[in-house]
Amino acid sequence: MDLFTHVLVAYLVSFIAFGPQAPLYIAAGALAGGLPDADILFFPLARRYPLLGHHGITHSLVGVTIIAAGGALFAPLLAGGLWWMFFLAMELGGISHILLDGFTNFAVPPLAPFSDRQVHLDADRAVNFATLAMTAVSFTVLLTERNRTPPEIWVFTAWVLAGIYALYLAVRGLGRLRVEGVRKREGYTGVIPTGNPLRWTLIEEAVGADGTRVRFRRYALGRGFTGPVHELKVHPEPGAAGPVGGAQEALDRSYPAAMARSRFLTRSYFFADVVPSPDAFEVFWYSLEFESLGRTAGVLARVDAASGKVETRSVWRRPPATGR
Repeated sequence: MDLFTHVLVAYLVSFIAFGPQAPLYIAAGALAGGLPDADILFFPLARRYPLLGHHGITHSLVGVTIIAAGGALFAPLLAGGLWWMFFLAMELGGISHILLDGFTNFAVPPLAPFSDRQVHLDADRAVNFATLAMTAVSFTVLLTERNRTPPEIWVFTAWVLAGIYALYLAVRGLGRLRVEGVRKREGYTGVIPTGNPLRWTLIEEAVGADGTRVRFRRYALGRGFTGPVHELKVHPEPGAAGPVGGAQEALDRSYPAAMARSRFLTRSYFFADVVPSPDAFEVFWYSLEFESLGRTAGVLARVDAASGKVETRSVWRRPPATGR
């Protein structure tokens, strides 16, 4: 999830755990809820030491425990209080960060460095503008009320917000369980959450000697499937040059170039749409996971019909007929 939601949820969890009379520990828990994402500062070292990359060691139990221990050592010197209470607050905040990220379509390695196994539930978007907006409103309300309203009103607001976020996570989680049953029954291999907690994408990707095959279909809770099955097949060894005879050949020709162009495609489920013109084919390869506000990360490839030359550029745009 986004950094601000991590901080707010850790704040609310710490509020529930320590009560409104412990502002120091609530603040420490909220801070720890955001600190795992400070791993972006390790970017220069991440290529040499992958464990320091985003969603690496800082998103593990060992990582958050080290952060909590550091907080327990220095926080009492700066603000007073009990070291073990700071440790508990920051450990709780860090664990909430791991759980929230693992709840989304972004994976975390909770047992690193002892195991590199990645865990994710695929129950929510890692970056969701709906939750980001809800978090912005929540922060505004809490900051407006702080020291301006009676304490009991602030406490009531915090409990209401905790209930709202708990309800949101419950809807997402229960919806994921429901869709998992549909996935197994229909023979799909994966589930992709969308920005709408009631809408999901069922996906199947198969890679074999004869090429890569992708199929997906939209599903809405309470309504069932909302559209047709979309299928894509890419052959493994397309011709390198020469005239392009049709849409399938344009897909085959542009596939290697698109994958080389964008890490969003290589790290997620993807699809493509072809739009022919008299002298070329426009192929939009796009991620089914990296999307926001109806637009998705992808690569726009132009395949010259006469020569087969492929030109690519990275874009964010709305998919055509198969869009959400």
